Amino acid sequence: MPPTLNLPEQVSDLTAVRTGNEVLLTWKMPKKTTDKLLLRGVIPVRVCRKEGSGACVPVPGNLGFPPEAAGDFKDTLPQALAAGEPRSLSYFVELTNRNGRSAGPSNAAIVLAGEAPPAVANLSANMIKAGVVLRWTPDHPGEAIRLHRKLVSARPEDKPKGQQGPMAPAPEPLEQKLLVDADAAADHAPDRALDKDIRFGQVYEYRAQRIARVSVDGNAVELDGPLSDPVRVEANDVFPPSVPTGLAAVASLAQVGVETAIDLSWQPVTDSDLAGYAVYRREGDGSWQRVSPDKPNVAPGFHDAHVETGHTYHYAVTAIDQGGHESARSTETEETVPTP
Repeated sequence: MPPTLNLPEQVSDLTAVRTGNEVLLTWKMPKKTTDKLLLRGVIPVRVCRKEGSGACVPVPGNLGFPPEAAGDFKDTLPQALAAGEPRSLSYFVELTNRNGRSAGPSNAAIVLAGEAPPAVANLSANMIKAGVVLRWTPDHPGEAIRLHRKLVSARPEDKPKGQQGPMAPAPEPLEQKLLVDADAAADHAPDRALDKDIRFGQVYEYRAQRIARVSVDGNAVELDGPLSDPVRVEANDVFPPSVPTGLAAVASLAQVGVETAIDLSWQPVTDSDLAGYAVYRREGDGSWQRVSPDKPNVAPGFHDAHVETGHTYHYAVTAIDQGGHESARSTETEETVPTP
């Protein structure tokens, strides 16, 4: 048997991501040599980059990783590659034996050289009932923005109230990336977006970056700008439910099996955290008095038996959520109990 050359297998999963003027390379170190023998010790790694169809220029660095390790390398682009129009830039890694020989370079990981989009300025985050509204200073119409959302309150004691037990929703990812195109922005505005996929009771951190897209050999390649300064928002549910609509009142006179009363009905409120309703009544210019029980009325209807014939009553309804927040009163309606 000829002696083994002890050449590490080639890397085949190299990836590259550019953020600002830095390029992060990641890959998985092989387990065996090209002769299918187990590798041992630290394996030297060489990195080079190639602009367009030019030569692959070595990137300075003394790298080495053990077998099966997660390899990574961060390259700061020189000024010449960080300026000008976007263009293709390919990275390769090459694993060598102790004699400096290799089985060949890895797959090409392609990013874009050229001037990166400017940083997003004045990022802000504010809560509304529908979610988190994010705003920034626009650079130009039609730009793409990537939002990076981090769940800060990821400890068990920070879980939202009422979301415990086997029926609780699945845990949120700690980090998410949300791409915002101009057409998807809230109100079609180039300086804002609405993140509806939040959970009340949590704390989120947002950062933003501009994205430029260029086609390289028929494939879309992105050039990411630097990340903005982070902003945090506490997703506290301080918003009352929707105001009930469609309130109607119908009076009935006492007869066999039926008492003198006014029956109210309204359209159900569809808020997910609705606890029920409160019914208010007044006569003439008097003040509103709550006539429903202290516990919210679950059904969208109410039977008011404490009425007198010949009297006219005005009614309004509010909605109450599970946090105790109460909506504004509905449009009032009135009904007169007829005289026999």
